[in-house]
Amino acid sequence: MLQGEIKKVVRDNYGRIAETSGSCCGSRSSCCGGGAVAEDISRKIGYSTEEMEAVPEGANLGLGCGNPVALATLKEGETVIDLGSGAGFDSFLAAQRVGKTGQVIGVDMTPQMLDRARENAAKGNYDQVEFRLGEIENLPVADNTADIIISNCVINLSPDKERVFQEAYRVLKPGGRIMVSDMVLLAELPDALRNSIQAYIGCIAGAVMKADYLDAVAKAGFQDVKIIDESIFFVNEFVGHPAVKEAASDPGMMKDKVETFSAAVASIKVYAVKPL
Repeated sequence: MLQGEIKKVVRDNYGRIAETSGSCCGSRSSCCGGGAVAEDISRKIGYSTEEMEAVPEGANLGLGCGNPVALATLKEGETVIDLGSGAGFDSFLAAQRVGKTGQVIGVDMTPQMLDRARENAAKGNYDQVEFRLGEIENLPVADNTADIIISNCVINLSPDKERVFQEAYRVLKPGGRIMVSDMVLLAELPDALRNSIQAYIGCIAGAVMKADYLDAVAKAGFQDVKIIDESIFFVNEFVGHPAVKEAASDPGMMKDKVETFSAAVASIKVYAVKPL
C-alpha cells in the first residue's frame, strides 16, 4: 500500500476503536488491546492499578505495548509531547508527573480519538493537557518546544519512521529526550503477514527490524540511543486474524521457520537524547 492508503486504513480503524472502545486486533493479548479488558492488557505491559485508576474513565483503551511514562523520569514543570495520544491515557499520567506548572501536548491524527481525549481532559480537569490534530510525521508543534517526547505503540504504524524521529528531534529542546515503547521485528515476517492489512493495524506488519529502528533514531541526530527494556511478543498468540494462521500452517514452512516467525516481534522501550 502507498503511504496515503496506509494512513487512511489506520485512521479509519482507530476511529472505530475510539467510537466503540473496541480493539484493533481482536485477540486476548495484543499490543492493541485485543478482546481482553483494557485494564488486563495494561497490567500485563507494566501499568499499576493506581495508574489505571488515576485517569478519567475511558482514557485507557488498552492500546499500548509498554508504559513509557514509568521510565521517562518526568519532572515538575516539564513540557511533554505524546505522539499518537489516543484517548489520552499516557498524556494524563504524564500530566500528573509534570504538575500544574508543566504542559502536555497530545498529537493524534484521528478526530474521534481527539474528541474522546478532550472529553476525558474536561472530566479530569486537566487544564495543562492539550490535544492537537496532526500526523506524527508533521507535528503541529514549534521548534524546541518539549523537554521530552513519549509514545506508546504508535511509531510502528507510521510508513515513514525516519521522518517521525526527525520531527521529534525538531520539536525537542536541546538536551531533550525521547522515551518510546514500540514494536520491532527480530526476524523477517512471511509475505502473508507482511501484506496483511489487519496485521498492519495490529502493530506488526508496519514494524521494522530492531537495528533499522534504532538506526532511524540515530540518523535523526539523537545520541545515547539505547534500549531500556525488551520483551518478546508471540505473534501466533496475540494476533487473531487469518494471515497469522495461514502463514503458520503453510505446509511449505519448516518447523524451525515457523518457530522463528512466531517469536519475530518484540516490544522495546527506547531512550535517546537530543545533544546540547
